[in-house]
Amino acid sequence: MSALVETFLHDDGIHELRLSRPPVNALHPALCMAIGDAIAGALAQDAKGLVLSGGPKAFTAGLDVPHLLTLDGTALRDAWEGFFLAARALAESPVPVAAALNGHAPAGGCVLALCCDYRVMATGPYAIGLNETQVGLVAPEGIQHLMRRVVGTQRAERLLVAGEMIDAQRALEIGLVDELADIDHVPVRAREWLQGLLSLPRKPMLATRAISRADVIAALQPERIGLDRFVAAWNDPDTQAGLRALVAKLGK
Repeated sequence: MSALVETFLHDDGIHELRLSRPPVNALHPALCMAIGDAIAGALAQDAKGLVLSGGPKAFTAGLDVPHLLTLDGTALRDAWEGFFLAARALAESPVPVAAALNGHAPAGGCVLALCCDYRVMATGPYAIGLNETQVGLVAPEGIQHLMRRVVGTQRAERLLVAGEMIDAQRALEIGLVDELADIDHVPVRAREWLQGLLSLPRKPMLATRAISRADVIAALQPERIGLDRFVAAWNDPDTQAGLRALVAKLGK
């Protein structure tokens, strides 16, 4: 079986962690666990910076909803806990992480991107956003904070309440992503941004980064996620209707 996350090491100390679960890198529990393991493995090898990439055409399509709908209460909670553990692993990385969004990044894909320091997205008809309300879910307060910190309070409210997905150009304009690049060069540009940081005096850069990103780590703590409440709402009729409509759409 091939690795769900492929690791590519570069001479500059940057490790690219590439999601590899075709066709769209849906976030199955095994993939979420592999993300955490890949981050830990890279750090154990003294990685100076990380690039999280996906593709082709989908960075990740978000949580594996068809799989989640087959799970009972305990397994469902474990699956969601695995996702938030992967998100926390990104947020808590002691070295900078750049997201290479070489394709669509809805829902869970957007969350992972928001946990990174910098986001490079592919130019073209690719979309990003927290579309939870469109499928009957409520984004936890901590996840909403991650959106607010990059696009501002009022704009985040509009996007979150509508569950709006926006294209790459609009995402750049409002600051949801930091730059655009041709899809084949997205990981390259992410790595080049990291190289710029790594050229700075290391200890001051990392110390400043830790202070600046403390709120990201705080936002992902269990009390800001409310996982039990989130999972309890899973069987709400509106939620189930929205999720099953999503699965039906995916099957077409």
